[in-house]
Amino acid sequence: MILRFRAPVAILASLSLLSVGSFAGDKKKQDPEEIGNRDVGKGVNFYSLEKEIALGKQLAQEVERQAKIIDDPIIAEYVNRVGQNLVRNSDAKVPFTIKVLDSEEVNAFALPGGFFFVNSGLMLKAESEAELAGVMAHEIAHVAARHGTKQATKGEIANIATIPLIFMGGWAGYAIRQGAGLAIPLGFLKFSQAMESEADYLGLQYLYKSGYDPTAFVDFFEKIQSLEKKKPGTLAKIFSSHPPTDNRIKSAQTEIQKILVAKPEYVVNTSEFNDVKNRLAMLHNRRKVDVDKDSNRPRLRRAPGSTTGPVDENEDGTKPKTDQDERPTLKRRDG
Repeated sequence: MILRFRAPVAILASLSLLSVGSFAGDKKKQDPEEIGNRDVGKGVNFYSLEKEIALGKQLAQEVERQAKIIDDPIIAEYVNRVGQNLVRNSDAKVPFTIKVLDSEEVNAFALPGGFFFVNSGLMLKAESEAELAGVMAHEIAHVAARHGTKQATKGEIANIATIPLIFMGGWAGYAIRQGAGLAIPLGFLKFSQAMESEADYLGLQYLYKSGYDPTAFVDFFEKIQSLEKKKPGTLAKIFSSHPPTDNRIKSAQTEIQKILVAKPEYVVNTSEFNDVKNRLAMLHNRRKVDVDKDSNRPRLRRAPGSTTGPVDENEDGTKPKTDQDERPTLKRRDG
């Protein structure tokens, strides 16, 4: 373990309540010692916690139907343990289910109700456990503040005619393709700038209370920002909807200085993180080798005149000759 030492009109009018207000006016929200004793998820919301969990479970099942889950027990257990430690040190009021997606995109996302997916690409890009935990803490904060269902509620109020769909489960028409080609309703993953700021603010506190160096959060976002400038497209679609801008990074740095009292030491990295990251890299490399083997595997082409069935096309992409095509062409002899 590496330690870093450091010193209706009425309803529409209520939409403003869905936005994140000034943090300065909420002293509990500024105090990490109040974590767990404050209600950061309060505000206008059509969903009870029970409905939110049920909805999140339904969306998570759709994610797992479309994406590949890494079921390696060592990787899965490690990521779950890191995440659950953050959850215990958060304001979340729902249990979390945490899984790893086999996706090279640098991303993680948490659905309403605590269904949390971490991309393998994020783990491979992070250089320390604290960096990984920083991104996970941010996503946990979205769930703790109930941003997904608040955002969906805000959209439904703005389009009052669709409100019945919330209670009838009619979300199919709202599905869009986001992230790693996953069909999930936009409102549950794309948040306002205010919500992103709140998730940064709360996530840093969760990271800090869990014992990690909070500057790792800033370090990782600065690195991703730099990579995106050098190679556009580094960020996943969802992640890039509100990228780590200079303002977000500066706000995080200010929070660390103002409200997070310096501890004598922080967790930065662990040997277990390095071991799991290496194990994950081996799985990725093995998968690429398997794909290469499949692409080099010989392809069979039926012999002319075969009666075993038609062939759509030859190996070179041309149409196969029919029995009639295979008949000899007769050429009359001269003279």
